[in-house]
Amino acid sequence: MGFARIVCFCVLSLLFFADNLSSHPLCIDSSYPLTLKNPLKFCNYNESSCCNATKDVHLQKQFQSMNISDSACASVAKSIICAQCDQFSGNLFGLGSKTSPVPVLCNSTVSSTSPQSAQSETNFCSKVWDTCQNVSVINSPFAPSLQGRGGPQVNSKPTKISDMWQSKTDFCNAFGKSSNAESLCFSGDPVTLNATGIPSTPAGLCLEKIGNGSYLDMVPLTDGSNRALFSGQQGKIWLAKLPKEGSNGVIELDESSPFLDLSDIVHFDAQFGLMSIAVHPKFTENGRFFASFNCDKTSWPACGGRCACNSDVNCDPSKLPSDNGAQPCQYQSVVAEFTVNETDSRPTMATSADPTEVRRILTIGLPFTSHHGGQILFGPDGYLYFMMGDGGGGGDPYNFSQNKNSLLGKIVRLDVDDVPSATERSTLDLWGNYSIPKDNPFINDNKSQPEIWALGLRNPWRCSFDAERPSYFMCADVGQDKYEEVDIITKGGNFGWRVYEGTSLYNPTTSPGGNTSKNSINPIFPVMGYNHSAVNSKEGSASITGGFFYRSLTDPCMYGRYLYADLYGGPIWQGTEFPKDSGKFSSSLVSISCATDTPLKCSSVPGSSSPSIGYIFSFGEDLHKDVYVLTSSGVYRVVRTSRCNYTCSMENTTHVPTTGLAPSPSQSEGTQLSKDLCTSLVFMLSFFVFLILLN
Repeated sequence: MGFARIVCFCVLSLLFFADNLSSHPLCIDSSYPLTLKNPLKFCNYNESSCCNATKDVHLQKQFQSMNISDSACASVAKSIICAQCDQFSGNLFGLGSKTSPVPVLCNSTVSSTSPQSAQSETNFCSKVWDTCQNVSVINSPFAPSLQGRGGPQVNSKPTKISDMWQSKTDFCNAFGKSSNAESLCFSGDPVTLNATGIPSTPAGLCLEKIGNGSYLDMVPLTDGSNRALFSGQQGKIWLAKLPKEGSNGVIELDESSPFLDLSDIVHFDAQFGLMSIAVHPKFTENGRFFASFNCDKTSWPACGGRCACNSDVNCDPSKLPSDNGAQPCQYQSVVAEFTVNETDSRPTMATSADPTEVRRILTIGLPFTSHHGGQILFGPDGYLYFMMGDGGGGGDPYNFSQNKNSLLGKIVRLDVDDVPSATERSTLDLWGNYSIPKDNPFINDNKSQPEIWALGLRNPWRCSFDAERPSYFMCADVGQDKYEEVDIITKGGNFGWRVYEGTSLYNPTTSPGGNTSKNSINPIFPVMGYNHSAVNSKEGSASITGGFFYRSLTDPCMYGRYLYADLYGGPIWQGTEFPKDSGKFSSSLVSISCATDTPLKCSSVPGSSSPSIGYIFSFGEDLHKDVYVLTSSGVYRVVRTSRCNYTCSMENTTHVPTTGLAPSPSQSEGTQLSKDLCTSLVFMLSFFVFLILLN
């Protein structure tokens, strides 16, 4: 049994630590911490916490049921129980179904890459053993079982840690861990992060112009060929080959020969068109890709779908006025699936696509002619995310964004691999051909649309997942009158609109759909953004364009910073998170220059050293994590700073220091290797334990 116990705690540790990667404040259920109006009465947490008053009472009852007579041990056990309320509990306990009953306990070993403060130097695991090893506890969470996925072990008999574990070393091998770049540890107090060593601001952003075409979206193919799909708002998609950085090459793209032409069915004007494209994660095997576009049901019979103004949301389309000459729900937002031509033997060899829809994923009738978002992208979980605006009308008059019976003003999460039958679609009252992921936050709420992942958005324009930290799901949300914002999207999060614009209360001019009280929601405020007054006043407007965390080694001084821009004003901002993994950002305008050896000449601004790049529609990212800027004047790529005579001390080094924001060139690959190795060991050890238990 001794060897079986060792194997058990190895499996427990691996199950817990394999996916316990660094993240911003996040709760065990993947939701964002609450902003407490009053401190919790039992657990010592205030301001930001993953517990509300009800959860606090539940934890108090759990603690009392443990019946711990020793006061010192009781104090330690209480802190461990209450760690579920820590704003970093998702990191300490794990997320979703892979949670442990005990947080990672600090063992005094601290990695140089750890974002945690000096509290992680505390050997709290040793303290737990020394304080509680001979104290009887009912329902002890420290049992050496494979129950790391659920809650504490249900055991009405008192047990001692020393009866379950042979030594402190065994105990701390199972529950202790150092604080490093990928995980935090619990020291007995709320987690705090290291606030020293403020990162310096990069000298500037160097661009090369590699294309003259104007595109709205760019998605790399996942076959390693350095090819990408580009889409234009008018309805065409092109297959392009990207040049190597520094090769003096340009994008190889034939405008006269599109990969797919949907212009006959796409309705195009200033607000409408082909809004986004997404490639299936297994495109190299199945050739599947998706398009999000707008259509006019008066000119295309197949365009019609359910109107978003309906009785479920107390909206009558017959009572809505026409908008820019269009009738309510005349225009639709569509997500459709396509595939490469069957004449191609392999998807990676395809040079064109079949124009016939494989499947209509989603169709939503738009009550007004603006604010319909339209971006689609696949998350690291394999699900399709669809960003939907509030439907327009000026100030969201029907309060769609806060109404969980509406898909407007939401981020929607769909499973496009598990397609239900027509009967199932009708029974579930779905908007198209998809199924609902089982961990969607409102799937069991009969007063909400189960497709919803997050709500309270006005018009999200360009979202992305951080390539190194998947929990950083960044979305730019276009503001109304004052503020443009960037949000970290979390499961079930409410991002405030139209109760708030940015951090300020918003007062709508008309409210036929009613209002939402500020006291009835827990808004998640933006982490970055800018006031309308910050952009070129001559434009008379502002509209944010979201980008990416820069994860390429081409410009190591920009590594780890979030890039975003304004559509009209032309400036680009860089957002720096500090402390690391805190979810707190500072942002600043970054100087832009065009490389002296750019393949295509950049236009200049009279009296300025900055190039004139035009309206910034979108950002793109290739498989090497190089970032592209898609503008009205062409396609630009972020390149080495020296090509613009900027200085970056790390550009010519063979090994980029892991301190601050920049990683070593192999860090990403190493992280993935570690996760893959852990996963393999988990399965091997689990099977071995199963054989032992059978005997």
